[in-house]
Amino acid sequence: MNIADINAFLGRYFSSVELVGSDQTEITGPAKIEEAVSGQVSFVSNEKYYRHIAQSGASLLIVHPKAPVDDAPEGMSFLKVEDPYTAFVFILRHFAGARRIAESGVAASASIAPSARLGRNVSVGEHAVIGERCVIGDNTVIGPNTVLLDEVTIGSECTLFPQVTMYDGTLIGDRVTIHSGTVIGADGFGFAPQKDGSYVKIPQMGTVRIEDDVEIGANTTIDRATMGETVIEKGVKIDNLVQIAHNCRIGGDTVIASQAGISGSVKIGRNCLIGGQAGFAGHLELADKISVAAKAGISKSFMQSGQAIRGVPAQPMRDQLRQEAQIRSLGEMKAKIEALETKLQELWERLDGLA
Repeated sequence: MNIADINAFLGRYFSSVELVGSDQTEITGPAKIEEAVSGQVSFVSNEKYYRHIAQSGASLLIVHPKAPVDDAPEGMSFLKVEDPYTAFVFILRHFAGARRIAESGVAASASIAPSARLGRNVSVGEHAVIGERCVIGDNTVIGPNTVLLDEVTIGSECTLFPQVTMYDGTLIGDRVTIHSGTVIGADGFGFAPQKDGSYVKIPQMGTVRIEDDVEIGANTTIDRATMGETVIEKGVKIDNLVQIAHNCRIGGDTVIASQAGISGSVKIGRNCLIGGQAGFAGHLELADKISVAAKAGISKSFMQSGQAIRGVPAQPMRDQLRQEAQIRSLGEMKAKIEALETKLQELWERLDGLA
C-alpha cells in the first residue's frame, strides 16, 4: 500500500489526518523510528523522541500536528493526527494480518465429540480435543493440542493458541484471544481445615465466564468458582503468568500485568491498572480506575475511585511516598539527635560543676 492508502485508512478512525509530502511512496511495513529504512512507516508520539526525526530513514512518519518536521530528511512524508500512538497501532494491526494458528477446517487428528456444535468457518488444529456438548461460534480458531472439556461454550471470532485448556462448563464470549498454556476453569483452592490438622477438599461446582474482547496471555490460570461464577468482564487484558482465584470478578477494561496474584472472592473495578507481582488477599474490593503499583501487597479494600496505591501493605501513593521520604531522612535525624544528646550531656556536666 502507498501513503495515500494509509491516509485513507486512518481517515476511518480520525476526524483529521493532515498529509505533508508525497502520498505516492510505497510502504512495505512498520518499524521503530531508530531502525526504519526507506519504504517503512514509523511514528513519534513522545517529545523526547523528536530528535530522531532528522536521522530517521523512514519514508513515512505518523506525528502530532505540533511535531517539528522542518529538519526532516528530504523525501520523508508525514501524516499528522492528534493521537499518533493509536494511529500507529491501527497501522500495525493492518500489516500484522491474521496469524496462521491452525489450517482452515478440522484437522484429521482432532477429536470432536458427536454432540459438539461448531459454527461456520471454525478451524480446529492437530490433536485438539473438543468434549461433549461444546458449542463453538463462527470464525473461531482452536489451536493444536488445545483441550475443551465438556459443555464449554466459545463465541465467534475467538482465537485459542496451542495448548490452551478449558475445564467443563467454561463460558467464553466473542473476540476473545487466549495464549498458549493458559488454563481456564481449574478447581479453586478450597479446602476445609479439620480439628486434627487435615484438610477436606471443597467441591468447586461453579464455572468461569469470560466476556467479549478479552485477551489473556500465556500460562495464566483462572479458577472456577466454588459456586456461581468467576467473571472476567468485557475488554479486560491479562498478561502472562497471572493467577486469578475462585469467585473473583475483574471489572471491564482492567489491565493486569505479569505475575499478579489475586486471591479468592476479590472484586476489582473497571479501568483499573494492576502492576506486575501485585498480590491481593482474599475477599477485598477495589473501586474503579485504581492504579496498583508493581509488587504492592493489597491487604484491605480501597473504595475511593481513581486512587494510586503502592507498597506493602499497600496504601495511597501520597502516604507511601511521605513514609519513604521520612525513612530516607532517618540517618540525618539520628545525627541530629546524637548531636543534641552530646550538647545536653555537656550542659549537665556544667550544671554539676556549678553545684
